[in-house]
Amino acid sequence: MPPARAPRNESIDCLRGGVMILMALDHTRDFFGTPVDMHTASLGLWMTRWLTHYCAPVFVYLAGMSAYLHGRRLSTAALSAFLLKRGLWLVLLEVTVVRAAWSLQFGPGNGVLQVIWAIGVAMLALAALVWLPRPVIAALALALVAGHNHWDPVRAEGLGDLGWVWVLLHQGGPLAPFEGARWFVAYPALPWIGVMAGGYVMGPWALNSRAERRARFLGAGLAVTGGFLILRATNLYGDPHPWTLEGEPLRTMLSFLDCEKYPPSLLYLMMTLGPAWCVLAWLDRPLGTWASRVAIYGRVPLFYYVLHLFLIHGLAIVLALPVLGAAAVTRQYMPFGGLAWPLPGVYAMWIAVVLALYPACRWFAEVKRRNPSPWLSYL
Repeated sequence: MPPARAPRNESIDCLRGGVMILMALDHTRDFFGTPVDMHTASLGLWMTRWLTHYCAPVFVYLAGMSAYLHGRRLSTAALSAFLLKRGLWLVLLEVTVVRAAWSLQFGPGNGVLQVIWAIGVAMLALAALVWLPRPVIAALALALVAGHNHWDPVRAEGLGDLGWVWVLLHQGGPLAPFEGARWFVAYPALPWIGVMAGGYVMGPWALNSRAERRARFLGAGLAVTGGFLILRATNLYGDPHPWTLEGEPLRTMLSFLDCEKYPPSLLYLMMTLGPAWCVLAWLDRPLGTWASRVAIYGRVPLFYYVLHLFLIHGLAIVLALPVLGAAAVTRQYMPFGGLAWPLPGVYAMWIAVVLALYPACRWFAEVKRRNPSPWLSYL
């Protein structure tokens, strides 16, 4: 008999919902604000961009944990098949629907392979990894997360006809997969596979008693955060861009925190996942109605992700029409140069978008709760 369904751990949904809400801030800034140069940006703009660095690692990590929690009711073969189909589905969505949400272009032509692509590819890899013993999966996850920066000096240009594989797996950058198409790989797959596999390995922690899981996540979070501070201070390994002493203490601190996201360095992942585990431990207690409302977004993450992109892009077109005219519609990608709202306006639009999507997310979360149809798990 499959294991009985465990009570839903609302702290996981709340953390996921929190990063989904925060993610909308970065995308609102993309369309309504200004591009960010992390070396010269004002403190407010710098922090707005840096805070959203937590979104992708936490989202991918929790996807791995959710795969474990979902799979404990299935055979290994059934879980592997589910991950394979869902991974292919997410890759397809990235190059079609998500691409259309960003650029209003349909089909697999020019586009950017971002977080949905990374989750899809990581699920395809996890579909194979679930057949291995958990200690082996843990070792592979650790090797990918901690060791991939060792290969930074290897460049696709030196690999000949196989260079495109290295672009997809580690280096990132432009890619021409077929005639007439030009993609940009923003999320190379290898480190994200490691993050998802790590979430899968740590999945059993979510089934422990509340006191035990809080202690485990807090201990792991403090250890990884402390490890980040020590390793970053040495400038020995873990990020391709060493921090430097700047002319003032604040800029030195920003240089210390400015870790590489594309692809995510070891230090970037330590800097984001360590504190996220501490927050997960803190959330694992009665929190009141506000947490339940935040968790709504975390229960329907893909539904929310697609909707919020179309909504933000649509609003940007409407508000850019007086400035750009027809170009507001024909622009292929963000940001819409010409809006360049100040940060207070960006934050106000962000809050409006998140609140506007709440009724739809609550409705769909209730549909998924009442209807056990397997196809709903793909949304």
